[in-house]
Amino acid sequence: MDKSQKLKGKDLVNIGIFAAIYFIIMFAVACLGFIPVFMPLLYVLVPLIGGIPFMLFLTKTKKFGMIWIFSTLCGILSFVTGMNVIPIFLACILGLFADLICKSSDYKSSKKGIIACGIFSIWIIGYCAPLYINPEQYWANRSVYGEEYAQAVMKFFPLWSLPLFIVSCFVFGLLGGLLGKAMLKKHFSKAGIA
Repeated sequence: MDKSQKLKGKDLVNIGIFAAIYFIIMFAVACLGFIPVFMPLLYVLVPLIGGIPFMLFLTKTKKFGMIWIFSTLCGILSFVTGMNVIPIFLACILGLFADLICKSSDYKSSKKGIIACGIFSIWIIGYCAPLYINPEQYWANRSVYGEEYAQAVMKFFPLWSLPLFIVSCFVFGLLGGLLGKAMLKKHFSKAGIA
């Protein structure tokens, strides 16, 4: 491997900073889930708002593996804060695809960056995947929320909604990428950040 393509300390610091920013956004939106009607908004707001730090992160990404590590770190942070293991696997796989998409343009195409943002955003479906796979076990581990809350949430997650939420993550991830790109042009470039 070319030495210029090896990850350095500065690259790892950037990964850590942007993963933390992305995770804080995700955590803030997830807190809305205490009100059942807002649970599905996780698949709209996280990809949309998360597109801003993701696109800013891409301005610092010039080496293969940075996006993959970033996404894997997001999945691990989710697990450490009490989620299931599914987000880790999805983040690893989708982060790798996003990295390959950006690498195909040598990390210089904003269009491919936006597509990568859409692909990467699908990992968020892992948060509620257990509601479709094994809802009884999911709620058994969260009995503190109570039966009334569980029934209210399940109304928003019928089996047919899974493909809809996957598409939602991708589409709002694309929109988040576009929003991030617009913010980069308007604000971050002027400030000398991007």
